[in-house]
Amino acid sequence: MKAIDVPAERTIQDYRSTYNDIRDWLRRQKEGNQPEESNIDWDDVVFEIDLLKSQEINLDYILELLFEHNKKTRNKSDLVEEIRRVIRSSVGNRAKESLVVDFINETDLDKIKDKTSIIESFFSFAQEKLKEEATELIEEEELNEEAAKRYILSSLKREYASENGTELNAVLPKMSPLNPKYLTLKQQVFERISSFVEKFKGVGGNV
Repeated sequence: MKAIDVPAERTIQDYRSTYNDIRDWLRRQKEGNQPEESNIDWDDVVFEIDLLKSQEINLDYILELLFEHNKKTRNKSDLVEEIRRVIRSSVGNRAKESLVVDFINETDLDKIKDKTSIIESFFSFAQEKLKEEATELIEEEELNEEAAKRYILSSLKREYASENGTELNAVLPKMSPLNPKYLTLKQQVFERISSFVEKFKGVGGNV
């Protein structure tokens, strides 16, 4: 066993990050092409992604690493770069990259005394950001506030946004479905809420 060269942790993270980049690119290609135009064996891709997920690191582990790395460096830009590397190697937490980076930049990490405290501090921070960004989304898209909050909360609970049923329609500003802009607006709102849910699912809190 001593003769086997095990890659450094950073190298493994880079590999996983690159793999995730390829996964995202393939997913976009799949969405853009008809199945008969693609030469990719999607069953193999799904298997590899499932294998990668089986080795997934969770958010608490990332935050614990953040606590440890902060003790070793006083340069926030270096800290951000290191944590970005870890997050990008994680399938389930990539959407939270900007949230974790904001937490680093807007928090005095030196005042946090232990790993339990940094996890609690992050979730409190994330829940406040959830409220702020939900309000911004609703105002910018001029959505039906009460319906939008119900839809966002139910989407967060099931951890994905759904176009099925009438829930999404009730969120939209009053507009005839016959209006040429209706479907474009509906898709735009759905995509924004989907991204919002990916970013904030699992952090708890309310809108």
